[in-house]
Amino acid sequence: MERSAQACSGAAAPAGTTTGPPAAAPRVPAQQRAADRGRTARTAGPVLGGARGEHTHGGMPLPGTGTGTGSGTGPAPADRPVVRRTSVRGQILDALRTALVSGDLVPGEVYSAPVLGERFGVSATPVREAMQQLAQEGAVEVVPNRGFRVVVRGSRELAELAEVRALIEVPVMLRLARTVPADGWARMRPLAEATIRAAASGCRATYAESDRVFHRALLGLAGNEQLVAVAEDLHRRSQWPLVGGQPGRGRADLVADAAEHMALLEALAAGDLDAVQALVREHFTHAA
Repeated sequence: MERSAQACSGAAAPAGTTTGPPAAAPRVPAQQRAADRGRTARTAGPVLGGARGEHTHGGMPLPGTGTGTGSGTGPAPADRPVVRRTSVRGQILDALRTALVSGDLVPGEVYSAPVLGERFGVSATPVREAMQQLAQEGAVEVVPNRGFRVVVRGSRELAELAEVRALIEVPVMLRLARTVPADGWARMRPLAEATIRAAASGCRATYAESDRVFHRALLGLAGNEQLVAVAEDLHRRSQWPLVGGQPGRGRADLVADAAEHMALLEALAAGDLDAVQALVREHFTHAA
């Protein structure tokens, strides 16, 4: 569910669809050298300066563009990734969330809205708005006159999130096991299978999204929109990487995690309350 995997460049497609070349995941380039940062300031406008021991990052293309560079200098206008103006903030927010899950937004690092806006080919305003949303979600914190720092998280916070999720979701799953008919669980099966395909891709960001879709639909059977919203917020926060990454977690871990979705559906359909409770708690514990 929340296991780490390497950053990825493609997404698993639903069965029966044809996919083109894999899209590039948003990436943040390596830290600029001082000389490069100076050129960036002259080329792309003001860049928020960094305090000693901290970094201010820039380039990150939108998914599928693969146009980010490590130099920090803006591409020619014709080469910039084009963001459709109908939902600029939403597209950037999605891209930044993907970068958080994949680890391209590095815990502890500071990112400048104007520089990121240059990489996206938009003004700093929608980037800043998206970052403010991430700040409300607890993913980043505002650094006055500099930008936004990705929050550093430890294993204790991840364990606490798992505990809170279990406290909320175990009683809901037990109630659903008693009340949802068998055909209701059958309708959940394609979503569980989609998480298995996403896990097989080895792409952490792709798996994270399919995982959220599955759990959102599962909890949606309870008919409580507030419950779904609270649980999804906790779920998203539990998917952000720990500082320094999570070495040793890869494709096999994602596949094992996705297999638990199928096991949970079988226990729910059978009305096996003991198995349901054990599976939900184990699922969340693995994430910690």
